Amino acid sequence: MYAVEVKNLSFGYGKENILDNISFRIKQGEFISIIGPNGSGKSTLLKLLNNIYKPKSGTILVQGRNIKDYNGKELARSIALVSQNTVIDYGFTVEDIVLMGRYPYIGRFEKEKEEDYQIVDEALKLTNTYNLKKRRINEISGGECQRVIIAKALAQNPDIILLDEPTSHLDINHQMEILKLLEELNKKQGTTIVLVIHDINLAARYSDRILLLNEGRILAVGEPSIVINEPNIERAYNLEVAIERNPITNSICVIPL
Repeated sequence: MYAVEVKNLSFGYGKENILDNISFRIKQGEFISIIGPNGSGKSTLLKLLNNIYKPKSGTILVQGRNIKDYNGKELARSIALVSQNTVIDYGFTVEDIVLMGRYPYIGRFEKEKEEDYQIVDEALKLTNTYNLKKRRINEISGGECQRVIIAKALAQNPDIILLDEPTSHLDINHQMEILKLLEELNKKQGTTIVLVIHDINLAARYSDRILLLNEGRILAVGEPSIVINEPNIERAYNLEVAIERNPITNSICVIPL
């Protein structure tokens, strides 16, 4: 069984499609990155995979079941979404924020149980944010906040985590922290990671496969060495590039010319 299957999916407003008849599969426990130029439909695709947007046509299966057949709490037990540029203005503590990830398991008039707090603590430890537990979310750094939001997603105990540019606006140190954390969750916990990211070189370094979107269609999908080549990148980004292998990481590297 696949974690996600997308079949002939289209989405748009009026007659104009943002995504046009795309199909692909994501294996259980896979780390897949979605890349492409601005406006290619990357963030829209993630919202469709989390049932925030409804497709014009086509089908999305989550673990073999039509996404339309899930209710909100059921889907949240399978999929967690880390949105782009999450801003929390209220003075919640870090623990409060991560505890919100337990909502799919708590009834309307129920209180959090000891088990919920144990799961929150484990998520905080996995993301190296346990020491921030009692801090206010609006008093910590951007990189720390992003790790807390990922901890909230982990507290949902999902099989699949969708992340929409979680490294945007972070310095390179915090970018690497986030990518290494996702890699660890993928390799050690078996979590399926679906990552929208602008940095092609980071996508190539950490991903099992890459999906390249261009103008709402899939230009290529496969292993980084197959997808990231001069013709594909030049066509999608309208930019002349050279493709080399990083001698230290042995991953594909794109060099703009």
